[in-house]
Amino acid sequence: MSNATTHPWPKLDYHYLKDTIASVHMWTQIIGKVRLIKTPWINHSWHVTLYVSATGLTTGSMAYEKGVFQIDLDFVTHQLHITTSAGNNRSFALGADTVAQFYNTLMGDLQALGIDAEIYAVPNEVDPAIPFAENHTPCKYEGAVMHTLWQAMVQINNVFVEFRSGFSGKCSPVHFFWGAFDLAVTRFSGRTAPLHPGGAPNIPVAVMQEAYSQEVSSAGFWPGSEQFPQPAFYSYCYPTPADYGNQQVSPPGAFYSNEMGEFFLTYEVVQASANPSDTLMQFLQSTYDAAALTGNWDKQLQCDLQGLKNNVGK
Repeated sequence: MSNATTHPWPKLDYHYLKDTIASVHMWTQIIGKVRLIKTPWINHSWHVTLYVSATGLTTGSMAYEKGVFQIDLDFVTHQLHITTSAGNNRSFALGADTVAQFYNTLMGDLQALGIDAEIYAVPNEVDPAIPFAENHTPCKYEGAVMHTLWQAMVQINNVFVEFRSGFSGKCSPVHFFWGAFDLAVTRFSGRTAPLHPGGAPNIPVAVMQEAYSQEVSSAGFWPGSEQFPQPAFYSYCYPTPADYGNQQVSPPGAFYSNEMGEFFLTYEVVQASANPSDTLMQFLQSTYDAAALTGNWDKQLQCDLQGLKNNVGK
């Protein structure tokens, strides 16, 4: 398979993606932990996330003694780039033999650039959580596979940004959480939430409780797992009103999982539709509406986005 994609929303097959995802997941955890320690704490752990970029995933700017630096996973040239404002940069090819090799190479390059980045070198939200330096699991990385997944995330990111713009209340950036390897956007009602019980593997309860300290309606994209081997979109709210799962949502094919307490829509349904962006927006809007209705959210938080666009265009 070449890097070129002829369809702006490429087809995704979890079984084709999974080995490359497993490697990139660990790499993003290492990079994300660098961002965690080099960025001041921002509410709900927003300081730890990565972002979809024009070439892959990026940390964005982080402070260090000589200015700022950033780390980019480039899924076009298939390299990792460390870029500094001091003009001293490092790159290496993706495709490390093991997780430990990737970790040691990245830490060595950061040190060579004068960047102090001593991280807690154990992954989160996975079980078992093997320390990076001790993880000699072979990395399997196919550039074409990750390029395809990234191309899908580019399209998804654009729809998520559009959806985010239609809300006047507190809303997260559209960002990539490396713990669960998902792209997400979260809206807030403005009210405090009951204390969250925690429960995610290898993540402190206090972090979970701060993340869910306010009422949220959150949506995202996840490439799948062995238990659910399909790339999919999800939407949930916390706390979850009793009638939330009974609400009618769009498009056809969207469903509610009582086990997970979330709405789901497979990526395949979106990709195969006549207008994937519109199909995804239907899911995002209708599941938010379900949360807002059953949770009694302030209706004024929803913007008249089209009206604003029309006024600006005059």
